[in-house]
Amino acid sequence: MKEKDIILEIPYGTRDFLPGEAARKREIETRISSIFTLFGYDEVVTPTIEYLSTLTTEGEAIEPHLFKFFDKQNRTLALRHEMTTPIARVVASRMRGEPLPIRLSYVSNVCRYEEAQAGRQCEFYQAGVELMGSSSPAADAEVIALAATCIKDAGLKDFQICLGNVKFINGLMKDFGLDTSEQDEIRRMMEKHDLVGLRGTLGGTSLDDGQREVLASLPLLHGGDEVIERARGIAANDESREALGNLMEIYRLLKSYGVDEFVYFDLGVIRDFSYYTGMVFEAYTPGLGFPLAGGGRYDRLLSDFGSPCPATGFALGIERLMLALEREGRYAERHAGGVFIAYAEGKRDEAIREATRYRSEGIAASLATSPMSEAEANDCPLRRRYESLAYIK
Repeated sequence: MKEKDIILEIPYGTRDFLPGEAARKREIETRISSIFTLFGYDEVVTPTIEYLSTLTTEGEAIEPHLFKFFDKQNRTLALRHEMTTPIARVVASRMRGEPLPIRLSYVSNVCRYEEAQAGRQCEFYQAGVELMGSSSPAADAEVIALAATCIKDAGLKDFQICLGNVKFINGLMKDFGLDTSEQDEIRRMMEKHDLVGLRGTLGGTSLDDGQREVLASLPLLHGGDEVIERARGIAANDESREALGNLMEIYRLLKSYGVDEFVYFDLGVIRDFSYYTGMVFEAYTPGLGFPLAGGGRYDRLLSDFGSPCPATGFALGIERLMLALEREGRYAERHAGGVFIAYAEGKRDEAIREATRYRSEGIAASLATSPMSEAEANDCPLRRRYESLAYIK
């Protein structure tokens, strides 16, 4: 490839947002940020770059997915791959001693090696919250309700939130006597929704046929209250039973928020980070093969930074939401509003003053760069982007 061609290309898994796309992206982010504020969350901004050791406190499994490089002291750095870990670092260091609970929000870009496709890039944008300092099911219900509110208020009509609890699965696997490596492999298959791989993994264990069938059926436990009743029939240990009770209490609270119509139980939900310790959820919409949003409870993560604290939160993919809205036809072509100001020869100063007046009143005003006739102004492509024309003659 020629050097000129390389200059005009962008790295694999990244994208440009053109004017219309950038405007829609900013509109969604602004709307979501305002909802975070209404729920009492304060925005934080963290560095795009972190020390590798900060991002791998939960183990090195994530490291192959990170963009890594070195500073001048030869210390290994990485681009952040998600926002929960950096915010946990901030709370454990800069906000230690703050009154609990702490409610924080963000709108940020993150970077992770992915197989690039529509709605799934190596660099992508997320909006989310972290609620730290409460172990109550009410905290979990709040972040789920907030996620549902953000998706709904962005304009998406057809979506559902799948709610599970990692303690249910963990309790079963411990009760069945599986070792740590076997549990990790089963979780990996469930996270990938690989039912064939899951059965293959289970076939290589010492479990009996009944135990294998119980674990193989977990990804199929999806639906309403009847799912919890079915799960109670196989929850023969305290940890799994506690998880089901927790889910029912969260669901009861979600009814008070008025978002229960979007929520379904899914006891096969396994999030792709190892730090989750309780409730987990993912939001899906038809036609999109990956979640719009996801999150859950992570009570041990802040302990890795020397500041034990229960926590819960979620992240919403901005590009994924944009793609879902486009597929639902929620992006009607519209004028930018405001006014296009054109002017005759010798009227530039007057046109500038007119544009300034509009802007002082909060009205967008785009000023022509050279004189033109009124007919030329009406035919100007830029004029068609605005609601009205002001011609100074």
